[in-house]
Amino acid sequence: MDPATPCAGSARSPCQAAPIVEVAAPTPSSIWKFTRTQGTKDGESFAAIMKTADTTQSDPDFAGLIVRCAPRGKIDVLVALIRPFPPRSRPKVTITATGGGTLTFDASMAAAGAAVLLPDEVSAFAAGKWQTTPSLSVVVREGDSEIKGVVALAGLREAYHALQANCGQ
Repeated sequence: MDPATPCAGSARSPCQAAPIVEVAAPTPSSIWKFTRTQGTKDGESFAAIMKTADTTQSDPDFAGLIVRCAPRGKIDVLVALIRPFPPRSRPKVTITATGGGTLTFDASMAAAGAAVLLPDEVSAFAAGKWQTTPSLSVVVREGDSEIKGVVALAGLREAYHALQANCGQ
C-alpha cells in the first residue's frame, strides 16, 4: 500500500501501511487447562485438567477431554460435549489412539448431559499409554446421533502428574 494513498472514507489523511508480521502455522497445543470446582459439601473441591478438541478435525458439538479427580482417590475421564444428550443416555464411545488401538465403551452421562463419563478402566489409559500417544479420535454415539472429535495429547504426562498432586486437596 502506498503511504500517500488516502484511507477509505477519508480523502484527506494518507494511510500508513501496517508492518507485516509473519505468523507460524498453528501446531497442536501442549497446554492442558487446570481447574478446581467447588463440590456440593462445604469446603469440598475437585481438581481437573481439560484439553480442547482440534477444531479442524472435530464436529462443532465436540468440546474436548476432561480428566478429573473423583471421590476415594479415583480418576475419571470424560468427553466434553457442546450439545448435551439426555441425562439418562447410555452412549457408546469409540476411542482410537494414533498409531493403532481402538476400544469401544458403554458410557454414562454427567454434568447434565454435557459430559460423557467413561468407565473406570479408561483412567488406566490416561495414567499410562495415552501419555505417549500423540492424539485420540473419539466417536460418541447415542441413538441416531454421532459426535466425532480429535484431541491432541501432548503435555498429558505433566498435566496428569500435576492433577494427581492436587487430588486430595
